Amino acid sequence: MTDVPLLDVTNLQKSFVSPDGDRTMIVDVPSFQLADGEQVAVRGASGSGKTTFLNLIAGILQADTGKIVVAGQEMTALSESGRDRARARTIGYVFQNFNLLQGYTALENVMLGMLFGVGVDAKHARNLLERVGLSHRVNYRPSQLSIGQQQRVAVARALANHPKLVLADEPTGNLDLRHAGEALALIREVCRENGAALLLVSHDPGILAMFDRSEDLGDLNRAAAAHALAATGGVQ
Repeated sequence: MTDVPLLDVTNLQKSFVSPDGDRTMIVDVPSFQLADGEQVAVRGASGSGKTTFLNLIAGILQADTGKIVVAGQEMTALSESGRDRARARTIGYVFQNFNLLQGYTALENVMLGMLFGVGVDAKHARNLLERVGLSHRVNYRPSQLSIGQQQRVAVARALANHPKLVLADEPTGNLDLRHAGEALALIREVCRENGAALLLVSHDPGILAMFDRSEDLGDLNRAAAAHALAATGGVQ
C-alpha cells in the first residue's frame, strides 16, 4: 500500500436546484481518501446524498467545485466523454437496481460492460459468472433470474474491466437478511481476489458492522451541515 491514495476527494461540492428555484447543497465533502485495496462503507439515511456522492466519484455527475482523483486521474478535470472513458478503465459500479439490460442474457450483459474498457472477452465474462455462481445461468435473461442472481450478474459486470475501484450503491437493499449477508461477502471476496478497492454505501447497520472502516456521510458533509445551519439562522 503506497502513501498516495487510490481515491482522493478534496473540497467536493454538488447542489441541485428545486422546481421552486431553491438551491440545496447535497454533497459538500472537504476531504475523503481511500487506499489501494481498502474496503470502506459510507452510511447515511435515505436521501442524504450517498448515491450522489458515488455518482460524482464515478464521473456520472459533474461536481460544482472540488477535485476527485482516482488512480492518478483527475476525474473533475475531464469532459463528459473523458469521464466515461476513465470510468470504463478504472471503476466498476454495482447499482442499487442493477441496471441490467432486459433483452440480453447474463453473459451478454457482462460483455456489454467491456465495450468501453478492456475490450470484449467472452472467456473472461464466463469466468466471472462462474465465480459468482452463475455458470448454469449464463444464457438466462434478467427476467428469468432471481433478484439475488441478477445482483450477481451486476457484480460480475462491475468487475469485467479489471477496475481498481468498485462502487456499490445499497447492493443488498433488495435482499432479505440472509441473502444480504451472502451477497456482501461475495462482493468483498471477489474485490479482494481482483485487487480492487471497494466503496459501499448503505443505511443497514448490519451491513455496516461488517466493515472495519465505516464513515458517516453526515460527518463527511460537515460543510453542508454548516450551510444548512446558516440557512436556518442557526436553528436546528
